[in-house]
Amino acid sequence: MNLLPTKADWLDVRRAPIKDLVAGLTVAIVALPLALAFGIASGLGAEAGITTAVIAGAIAAIFGGSKLQVSGPTGAMTVVLVPIVHQFGPQGVLLVGLIAGAILVIAGFAKIGEHVHRLPTSLIEGFTAGIAIVISLQQFPFIFGVPTSGAEKVWAGAFEVTRAGLENFNAAPVLVALGVMAVILGFSNRWPRIPFSLLSVALAAIATAFFGFDLETIGELPARIGNLSFDFLNTRDYLALVPSGFAVAALAALESLLSAKVADKMRGGGEKHDSNRELFGQGLANLVVPFFGGVPATAALARTAVNVKSDAQSKLAALSHSVILALVVLLFAPLVATIPLAALAGVLLATTARMIKPRELIELTKKSRLDALLLITTLIATIFVDLITAVLIGLVLSLMLRRTRLARTQV
Repeated sequence: MNLLPTKADWLDVRRAPIKDLVAGLTVAIVALPLALAFGIASGLGAEAGITTAVIAGAIAAIFGGSKLQVSGPTGAMTVVLVPIVHQFGPQGVLLVGLIAGAILVIAGFAKIGEHVHRLPTSLIEGFTAGIAIVISLQQFPFIFGVPTSGAEKVWAGAFEVTRAGLENFNAAPVLVALGVMAVILGFSNRWPRIPFSLLSVALAAIATAFFGFDLETIGELPARIGNLSFDFLNTRDYLALVPSGFAVAALAALESLLSAKVADKMRGGGEKHDSNRELFGQGLANLVVPFFGGVPATAALARTAVNVKSDAQSKLAALSHSVILALVVLLFAPLVATIPLAALAGVLLATTARMIKPRELIELTKKSRLDALLLITTLIATIFVDLITAVLIGLVLSLMLRRTRLARTQV
């Protein structure tokens, strides 16, 4: 089993470098507002999101098992990371990334990637819908322009923020967030090659400055990638973070392999990724990025889809996307700093709207009672308990579902 880059990878890179560079530029334009938004949503700041997109994205591109995959910070991760930040601080997130990276590397060597695809669709859709709702609730402070709640649960914090926002209502951040979301959802499907997420964020920043809206912005970014802030000595409660490390590793494996599978189907022509090598590449990325102040990373389906639609031919496209993002930070950091947080909240609202597929959810609930139970239970646990508990409950129920179906086929 070969988990390292091969000669075939190099031959792919030489095949159509211009197409790959154009695809990388297109993906970078789409990825910039998402990286900033997910970094802020994770609790570590916009610079952490950019750092992750650049460093983890490059490493995963080189060592991963899909030549079409694009990696970086994602919304699913923020759901796990926010409570870790509250309990353990930024150092806890960095250590969780290391734990998850080690687990993913081991999983690659153990050939676990071949089995992840067997998880029931109802489990995956329940997680996805629950994560989308939680991400939306996390944006309420930016939408209403009020301080973040100190509530332990996201849903409780969203309720408190909504009440505070309505008591001292400010229409500007609400209009900015909803306007950005409306532009993305209204035009992206019709003209998928146009980066409406970036255009809408840029227009929001210009409108905020022109009309003099008093909105909170991203603020000053470091004029370099990475912050080298990892400190083993100041990180405590190692054992308490292990379950979170397993949860992050499970999410990274699931999201990455599903994204790679979708990319193969989109490209067609017998395209096939290496699941075990993909886990190994994601593991290496998550082992390295904490030392630069980045958050745990995984493959991103939205960015991967843009990469495929942009006619990417090799890993060079994903690698060039990371390089272009690094250049943006180094050359245009002052402009990025003026982006309103409400605009990034609108980007995430549009992202979560695409994550939830009502028709598929309804069809799954009609498939069988066990599928409905698995979907609804994981969705509710993700929203009202926490994602780690939801993962454990979902895995137990999925095993019960599999045994029940096996028993029925043997009768």
